[in-house]
Amino acid sequence: MATAAAIDAGGAGYPIRYDVAYPEHLSRGLIFIKWLLAVPHYVIVYFLALAWEVVTFIAFFAILFTKKYPEGLFKFSVGVRRWQANVSAYVGLLRDEYPPFSMDAGQYAVVYEVDYPQELSRWLIFVKWLLAIPHIIVVALLGIVALLLGIIAWFAILFTGKFPRPLFDFVVGVQRWSERVNGYVSLFTDAYPPFSMAP
Repeated sequence: MATAAAIDAGGAGYPIRYDVAYPEHLSRGLIFIKWLLAVPHYVIVYFLALAWEVVTFIAFFAILFTKKYPEGLFKFSVGVRRWQANVSAYVGLLRDEYPPFSMDAGQYAVVYEVDYPQELSRWLIFVKWLLAIPHIIVVALLGIVALLLGIIAWFAILFTGKFPRPLFDFVVGVQRWSERVNGYVSLFTDAYPPFSMAP
């Protein structure tokens, strides 16, 4: 099994890095039931997401008054996003290994890493959602294409046991762009996301 350590996290200097190790072979049978097998994760991630919203609310005011995202809360928030990324990769047919019930890095063949910011702008927290609108529009359009390619990939896996590499790279690229935008809006970084799917 590939591990996160085996993946070149890359990132080209951007503080949010996302990648998925390409699987050489995928199960034809699992594509029918991954969504069902992931139900326990859905339940846990739902409650973690609720806690994450509370933490983000607290972090907003912490940044406003101290220009810092409290490190413990930051690690929790990144851990929640990492867990969601792992489950999404599994259900999205990118990996066959069952995701760990963990927020820790290095437990799965998905990289989700965010550099801890030593200082954040207390004013950007009010407008990040607005500045991110161009990204949100582009990512939404690319997401539709990625969904269509995912359907094609489903049939490819069914008949060949492989996720065609160009489709895989495109889907992962869209997810990478999305994770960078989500991280920016979620106050993880002040660095404006690149208009790019590249690592």
